Amino acid sequence: MTEDTGMLFSGPTPSIDDLRREARRLHKSYDAGDRGARQRLSELPPRGDGRELKRADFLQVVARERGFESWPKLKLAAETQGLDRAAKIQRLKIALFHGQMPVVQALLAETPDLADGLFGLQCALADLSGVRAALAQNPRLATERHGPRSAILHLAFSRWHQLHPDLRPATLEIAALLVARGADVNDAQEGAGGEKLSALYGALCVARNLDLARWLLDHGASPDDGESLYHSAELGTLDGLKLLLERGAKPQGTNALLRALDFNDHGAVELLLAHGATLDEEAQTIPALHQAARRGCDRRMVELLLEAGADPVREWRWVSPYGYARVLGSRALVEALEARGITAALSREEALMAEAAEGRGTPGAYIDPEALPPAYDGLLRGLAGRPDRLAQIKALVSLGLPYDAPDGVDGVTPVQAAAWEGYPKVMAHFLDLRPDMSHVNAFGGTLLGTLLHGAENAPKAEGRDHLACLKLLLEHGVALPRKAMALVGRPDLAVVLQGWAEAHPGQVV
Repeated sequence: MTEDTGMLFSGPTPSIDDLRREARRLHKSYDAGDRGARQRLSELPPRGDGRELKRADFLQVVARERGFESWPKLKLAAETQGLDRAAKIQRLKIALFHGQMPVVQALLAETPDLADGLFGLQCALADLSGVRAALAQNPRLATERHGPRSAILHLAFSRWHQLHPDLRPATLEIAALLVARGADVNDAQEGAGGEKLSALYGALCVARNLDLARWLLDHGASPDDGESLYHSAELGTLDGLKLLLERGAKPQGTNALLRALDFNDHGAVELLLAHGATLDEEAQTIPALHQAARRGCDRRMVELLLEAGADPVREWRWVSPYGYARVLGSRALVEALEARGITAALSREEALMAEAAEGRGTPGAYIDPEALPPAYDGLLRGLAGRPDRLAQIKALVSLGLPYDAPDGVDGVTPVQAAAWEGYPKVMAHFLDLRPDMSHVNAFGGTLLGTLLHGAENAPKAEGRDHLACLKLLLEHGVALPRKAMALVGRPDLAVVLQGWAEAHPGQVV
């Protein structure tokens, strides 16, 4: 175990009595109106029925902060395994679930037998001999739930093979053992938004185990699971997209083409169009040309869409493609439309915002945000993921566009978007405007939590620097919840967080 990774697990393990005392202190602080205690309860509310909180509720919070679903489960694990080992096992479960492979590697280096006897974890770790022995004793393990996932989902979603490519053949053998004993290749778990996330989605789009994805398809997995085709467009390679389309996946109604536009991926768009993807269908959340403008797609992409039949005058939320391109600063779309003789009149507000996008300003002019069509809702949130548009962001804020308004869909604010994306210069600008750093979005994420999630899940892109963003947040006084620090999956971020918390204990809540 490296020194940095070890920082994730440093510090003495509390006893059950220590945790009971912590719950009593939390209860007392909460009743006294302590801000830190209130925040701990708001992040992990024990219940939402409005009844007066009791000691059991505070025990529940203490347990959940350590990754356990409830206090009784924490207490049982501590009594049967010892609290230190129980805590490590729980941390291993969380790390495997969230794909935090450095944490998994550190835990297993310290305690190699940590997953012994835990069938779901053995599947996730591609422990072929352990899985085979367990199934020989109890074949029903193949169809039972092990925590939030079945065995085949533990296997499919695991990224462990990325650190150990030699285990990929074992993942196929384990899949065969599970299916032979009744596991469903189309099994799925529920996502944060209620969507169904299948084993195929896990293998292809989360674990990026193309061999296992192909095996699942060969054995009856549906390529039309509602998620895999869309997310295969964000993998940075066409292999997964090709595999699904060759197996009959239907692009219509999936928004996969819009996702390919997010990355200006010409090859993916051409593939989807060749396999029947349609432009401007009613099911799409936004027309293709508007999406191309929003994502800053190049002229080649714009021409590809127009030649494929994208409607150059269809309005979306009261805004034409031309007007939207002017406001977003998409010169590629503006020039392509003007070359075809297509323009549109801009409102006063649109004209001012278009000037901002073009680097021209009108001193003393302000827009009326209430006069903007709904197409511009969340405009700054979208631009926060475009570090090349920082000058435009600053100009729009100067014009009076609300700089801290949450997106109407998922409640993400511009500063949260910049944090998730990992663009420190953009985030620094929004932080200087003094946004609400305690805002919680629809995903349950605070500003710090959103940054930490992005650090582990944002697609690779030039200029991302989540570590620099984290340091900015710390310097601006962001609150440091104990749970967030305990569950961070990147060792470099964990080291910085721990060092800062030790030097600035007043920020820890």
